[in-house]
Amino acid sequence: MPFIPHTSADIDQMLAAIGAAGINTLFEEIPLELRAPVLNLPEPLGEMAIGRLMRERADGDGSGLCFIGAGAYEHHIPAAVWEIAGRGEFLTAYTPYQAEASQGTLRLLYEFQTMMANLTAMDAGNASLYDGASGLGEAVLMAVRASANPGGKILIPATVHPHYRAVVHTMTRDLDLDVVEIPFDPLAGRIDPHTLVGYQNTPVAALVIPQPNFFGMLEEVDALTDWAKGQGATVVGVVNPISLGLLKPPGLWGQTGADIACGDGQPLGIPLSSGGPYFGFLCCKHPLLRQMPGRIVGRTEDGQGRSGFILTLQAREQHIRRAKATSNICTNQGLMTVAASIYLSLLGPAGLANVAATCHARARSLLELLTAIPGVTRLFSGPFFHEGVVRFAKPTAPVLAQLARLGIQGGYRLGRAFPQLDKAILVCATETRTDVDLQLYADTLSWVLNVKEG
Repeated sequence: MPFIPHTSADIDQMLAAIGAAGINTLFEEIPLELRAPVLNLPEPLGEMAIGRLMRERADGDGSGLCFIGAGAYEHHIPAAVWEIAGRGEFLTAYTPYQAEASQGTLRLLYEFQTMMANLTAMDAGNASLYDGASGLGEAVLMAVRASANPGGKILIPATVHPHYRAVVHTMTRDLDLDVVEIPFDPLAGRIDPHTLVGYQNTPVAALVIPQPNFFGMLEEVDALTDWAKGQGATVVGVVNPISLGLLKPPGLWGQTGADIACGDGQPLGIPLSSGGPYFGFLCCKHPLLRQMPGRIVGRTEDGQGRSGFILTLQAREQHIRRAKATSNICTNQGLMTVAASIYLSLLGPAGLANVAATCHARARSLLELLTAIPGVTRLFSGPFFHEGVVRFAKPTAPVLAQLARLGIQGGYRLGRAFPQLDKAILVCATETRTDVDLQLYADTLSWVLNVKEG
């Protein structure tokens, strides 16, 4: 039986056995500037203790009311979604390399791709990515490869989720690509298309358009798309899939539509399970199909004319593409796409539209209640989806902390990503929030704001 170290003494014994002076000796070939500090991990726990710890954390996640949003949304998930996704055929399934033994998984992924392509009004979709941020990063690289101006600037509005922007900067940093962040209108909370005039005579490879944007506001997608197409740029739409139950899909933006659509599929049947796992989706128009990363499940026929499903266009490095791969992305979030496919199948177009409309109505009611409180104002004007920005007359951190102590996660503190919005928070309401929930939040916030300090 192999020796498995469990404690620091065991690790010292292992190091002595191989003649290593210390743990850092094992990494001496790695330059010092590239090494991460050794993690100070706690002592291991037994199965019973681990189970109790996980239950306590799960109970903590599910308690209270959450109005945060900001890329992670609490929606109602029909019981059938995870009852089906939890079956062994789906729960333990891995990448379906052998088509003859994986027809069920391949068929489900094919249906997922079809539903996402239809939802975004695109021609094709792939079998998912890690999350929305990596989806945008891959979409940007894909857009540059397909652009008429591959050496041009990549314009990304500051209204794109800050985590997504950070991932784009990381993925493009060593590729000699010029990523330019476009500031937003401080009154409208979205991009003014007229601000792009300064790039009129500059080569632009791609323009990213969020809809709705990080503040929940709706961008002028038609005008932005047409401007970008006029510059020969590829248009990348970053969308919330639930919003597409109400809003125009990216494939229909402007006169010719966006070229690529991506986003996070978490709203489609994935719970707020301690921050993950989520999954990214990526769809495109047909001319860009061979630039798509990952793999696509295709439908074919066997020698007897029977339908079958296979992995095709596997443009990743570990397959036949090698150095010509469009991406090195590998295993996707397969189980999450199973849940999303079941969720979309259960809701259908009418159900999705109803969820989206209810979310919007709840958010409107929430903003009306909050802005009726003295000292609370709505920061941006204009149309929005299911979250919006409110500003307090006092610092937001202590207010949110006090709300949390009272069982309410009051919102996302925007000062964390936007220093100029230090007294503002992003609040969200989905179909899961009732009128009683909304009123309780408003009453509690009013009390917190009026409590005398000291």
